[in-house]
Amino acid sequence: MPSLRSLAFCLSSLLLAACATTPNPPADSRPPNCPVCPGGEKPESVQPKIEPIQPAAWEELTGWQEDTLSDAWGTFLASCRSLAKYPEWKSVCEAARGLGNTPDSESIRAFLQAETQVWRVTNPDGSKEGLITGYYEPLIKGSRTRGKQFATPVYAVPDDLLVIDLSEQYPELKGMRLRGRLEGRKVLPYYSRAQIDARADKLADKVLLWAADPLDFFFLQIQGSGQVQLADGSRVRIAYAEQNGHPYKAIGRWLIDNGELKADQAGMENIKAWARNNPQRLDELLNTNPSYVFFKEQAANGSGPNGALGLPLNAGRSIAVDPRSLPLGAPVFLSTSWPNTDKPLNRLVVAQDTGGAIRGAVRADFYWGFGPEAGAQAGKMRQHGRMWMLWPKGATPPGAKADS
Repeated sequence: MPSLRSLAFCLSSLLLAACATTPNPPADSRPPNCPVCPGGEKPESVQPKIEPIQPAAWEELTGWQEDTLSDAWGTFLASCRSLAKYPEWKSVCEAARGLGNTPDSESIRAFLQAETQVWRVTNPDGSKEGLITGYYEPLIKGSRTRGKQFATPVYAVPDDLLVIDLSEQYPELKGMRLRGRLEGRKVLPYYSRAQIDARADKLADKVLLWAADPLDFFFLQIQGSGQVQLADGSRVRIAYAEQNGHPYKAIGRWLIDNGELKADQAGMENIKAWARNNPQRLDELLNTNPSYVFFKEQAANGSGPNGALGLPLNAGRSIAVDPRSLPLGAPVFLSTSWPNTDKPLNRLVVAQDTGGAIRGAVRADFYWGFGPEAGAQAGKMRQHGRMWMLWPKGATPPGAKADS
């Protein structure tokens, strides 16, 4: 009888690398892609040697006293709906709602220090620092109808995409999915980006919109959601629905490896400049990343896009985390720096989203908000940072020893 580990390996081999197990993202979460970073991410390859959540003290939180906590209060109250599944949060969230929607920062600080305790987020090797990247919601131009200026399709989930969840029979594989397609009685990898583009006639009934710029749409796929400006001036939001199962490969890395850009030049703006100067090679560039994201349409209602909890993200106060290490909905104090600077960025945020490239305990993706300015910050954010989680007093959070 094969072990579960052997079974998982065999299944992964059967579906090939293009359909390897990938995290099972909650509804409205982002695709298993790297944010805008030239080198991509490597998956965590070691099992935790120590618990990722360790007891700590308020004094460790650099900048805690200076943070404008009122900016994060609404985000925290919204996430209380998710935290309600933990009994220890029930009374804390009820008391928080009693403070109202607009308490001042000092009242919030006193409340949190009275009701919660600090837990340090720690890497498997015991280190305290990790990678903090950024993401945002872009705006691209599009149309309901195809035309000369609108020729890039935005697809909904194809009917022949299989998403296989093995956890019901094999609990050890909880949170893992296989993606593929049927050919006869065989399960094969789903089509790559290049193959999807070549099968446009087969997906005609799955076109949601037509994008004006294929590279802009490519970067929107990496972010996982975005808004589309239509010709009549209205906007719609497209949100992550599924992915084809192929691993993400960074186009910035391909440009570096082929001598087209230097390592310090492979940001989003320089990639776009290269594409403008080499239009005949754009398909070649994009197809080096076989990963492809499918979307669903949502109303652009003025709030942020929905994260993994189904709640609108709050610019500067929402982060994406690895839910295997940190519970979604939890308040987190983040200590990092502004993109490409040593200027401290210390603030209370809430774990409201996930991302396929967000792997490990001390690892977060900082949501910058909507539009070009947010995109500029997100595109250059690759900072070191520390994280602390707040959890109700007297209770042990997931990932910590009960006797901690």
